[in-house]
Parts: sequence; C-alpha cells; structure tokens
Amino acid sequence: MNKFFPLILASLLSTTLFAYVDSDMDGVADSVDKCPNTPLIDLVDASGCTIQKITPKKKIEGHADIIIGANYSGSNFTSLNRSDTYAASLQADYYYGNFSLQASTSAYQTNSDDYNDSGMNDSFIGAAYNLRPIKTLSVRLGIGALLPTYHSTLNNNNTDYTATLSLSYTLNKLNLFGGYGYTMINDDDVVDANNNYRYQDTNAYNGGIGYYFTNKLYMSGSYNVANSIYVGVKDIQTASLYSYYTINRHQFLIFSYAYGLSDSASDNALSLKIGYYF
Repeated sequence: MNKFFPLILASLLSTTLFAYVDSDMDGVADSVDKCPNTPLIDLVDASGCTIQKITPKKKIEGHADIIIGANYSGSNFTSLNRSDTYAASLQADYYYGNFSLQASTSAYQTNSDDYNDSGMNDSFIGAAYNLRPIKTLSVRLGIGALLPTYHSTLNNNNTDYTATLSLSYTLNKLNLFGGYGYTMINDDDVVDANNNYRYQDTNAYNGGIGYYFTNKLYMSGSYNVANSIYVGVKDIQTASLYSYYTINRHQFLIFSYAYGLSDSASDNALSLKIGYYF
C-alpha cells in the first residue's frame, strides 16, 4: 500500500465533507440551493424551493369565565297576595376546544304577603360538547346534575339530572335557535293531610330568533315552555328577551327579561349579569 494513501484518503474525505454545506437544513446543498433560508418544516424540490408548507396543528387552549348576577322575579297570585324574590348568582365555566364544564349556584330572598324566606337554591354542575356539522350550524349536547343545596322543610330534596340538546343556525347576522331539555326529578313525593307534593319528570322546549347588531352586541327573543315539577300544575310558558354585550376582550354583560304567559309562571323576571373571561 502506498504510504501516502491514508493522507490522500483523509484529504479526499475532508474535501467532501467541507464542500457540502446546507445552511437552511432543507436537504439541498447551498451550492445548488436556489431558495436559501426556507423554513425547516417546508417540503422542498431538488432546487431547495418550497413545494408545500406544513402548518403545525393549532394548539388548543383552555379558557374560563366567572359570571356574577342579580336576579328578580315577581308574581301577583291574587289582588291581595304578591310575592317578590331577589337572588344573587355565581357561575363558572371552563372551555377546552369543543368541550365545556359549568357550575353555578344562587342564594335567594323571598318576600310575600304571607311569609318571608331565604336560603340557597339548588346548585348545578354539568358538561357540554359542541358539534358543527356545517359552518353555519352548531349543535350542543349537554348533561348535568341539580344538587340539593336548597333546604326543604319537607326533607325530600334529592339530586336531579338533566340532558339538553340545542341547535343554532347563523346566516350573516341572523341567528335561529331552538332547544329541548329533559329533567329527571328525584325528589320524594309527600302526600298527607297537610301537604300534597307529587313530582314528575319535566320536558322543556324553546325557540327563537337573534341578531348580531355589531360585533359587540347580540340580542334575541324566544318562546319557552316547560312542564312544572308538580303533578297537576299547568305548563310554565314565557316570552323572553336576551342581550349579550362585549365590553372588551375580558369583560361582558348579559341582560335578560321574561314575561309570564301562564298562571304557573312568574309575571316578570329580570336578570343582569357581568362576566370576566380569562
């Protein structure tokens, strides 16, 4: 073997290695790369030019909001018997992609000609999933539980369960919506000489139309009907107005008003809520 062969081989290898430089790491040497500095994740041709951009999958981020509210409902049962209820509510939501969680509770004060009462209403926890079969149609499926945080003197309050389905169709600034809800009432019946409380599962329906006046203001009107939880009581029917106003990227306001269309409904109900979105 030629005693100079190792030296010649080393010289050839070093020349080959140092001659190949790929600054943008696209697999094409700088000496023939006609499109230098292409992004690392792009697919390139033999000349080093992009033929397809690879877009990384968008990261799904979680968001949350907290909503506090003041609520009022009033009814005239007779010309001499009036009842007014005031409530403070707290709601928290968590959103992750199409999935959401919700928890809410409220405390009330009722003043009537016959009695005064105060305490907690039942609390709610639930989850929902949004589907979008087409760009303009949203389908929301929800389940939840009504926790017995309301103190009943009958000691018959148990956890109730709910399932909901709602549809929303948006065309330009116009929004059509409707929904159905089913609640499984598990409270114990109380039937004796002094009390006659018999409970039933309930169905609820609603439908309405909304409009996006600006990118900050949305308003809607709807008709709502639901079974009473008490056997033998007429369905609860209301007509309602709803508005949602975005103050800034974090804060928003919600206002709603419902007018009772049946004797079983409150004559008037108002709600004003303010929320903070994280």
